[in-house]
Amino acid sequence: MGIGGSGRRAAVAVVGSMNIDLIAYTRRAPGPGETVIGERFQSGFGGKGANQAAMARLLGADVSFVGALGDDAYAAMTLENFASLGVDASGVMRVPGSSGVAPIWVEADGTNRIIVVSGANDRVAPEHAAAAVRAMARLDVAVGQFEIPQAATAAGFTAARARRAITVLNPAPAAPIAPALLSVTDWLIPNEVEFGVLGGTSSDLSDAALAAFAARTGTRLVATLGSRGAALVQRDGRVVRLPAPPVGAVDTTGAGDAFVGAFAVGLALGFDELDAVRLGISCASDSVTRPGTQASFPAPQRAAAILAEVRGI
Repeated sequence: MGIGGSGRRAAVAVVGSMNIDLIAYTRRAPGPGETVIGERFQSGFGGKGANQAAMARLLGADVSFVGALGDDAYAAMTLENFASLGVDASGVMRVPGSSGVAPIWVEADGTNRIIVVSGANDRVAPEHAAAAVRAMARLDVAVGQFEIPQAATAAGFTAARARRAITVLNPAPAAPIAPALLSVTDWLIPNEVEFGVLGGTSSDLSDAALAAFAARTGTRLVATLGSRGAALVQRDGRVVRLPAPPVGAVDTTGAGDAFVGAFAVGLALGFDELDAVRLGISCASDSVTRPGTQASFPAPQRAAAILAEVRGI
């Protein structure tokens, strides 16, 4: 599992965010100055970076994480979760103050209100990210998102590129891409909403719009399309759309992160890019059949079966 044709494990670095999700379920959200009694509470591990690292690790890759945590109890919880998964957290810096948290209110009809407090995620230093990537024993693919400063991700990607690693950017939440980061990005993986914001094309997901965006940015492009799978822009500009299998979706939270983490592993294993996309789609589709974020990702045995199916073993 997670081993390429050479017999070597895939090596993936994630430069990104870590959050603790604090979820309160209530019949209705309180108004100004009002207190209501909630029905239940649960906490979970989140942050797009941590989610993508978890998916890559579940597929058997050697995963190293680069980011920042505070000096609170949530930091200890996050590190314990990484230890249980087998993610190398030696690249996680510590800063005074809060770790990243996301208080979430969920009402009876499923409506939610989310306040993301970036905390330590906002304090990842570019020089730390670069040094952490340079210190890794092996590296095939580096992954980043937009939940830490773009300068830190750019520094990590620059160090990864110097080691001939592939760089994969998930531009989420959607925001303009800094030129310095774009210049060291090999692959962009936005979802439909993010592509509309980045490409300025609103709802235009035509082959022409996708190909034009890839040409304009000088990157390879995969757009994730939810239940419709994903669209890959090939090197010659042609667009291939790969469908997702029909599944009974229960909760789509984290599906995009499952795709990115799995796609990165596919590239690290030397998969043909179409098979890397298929691996991403398979893991994302499997995850939506269960509730939660990291908790919904396929367990190692199931992940190994998905990997074998895509490889055709």
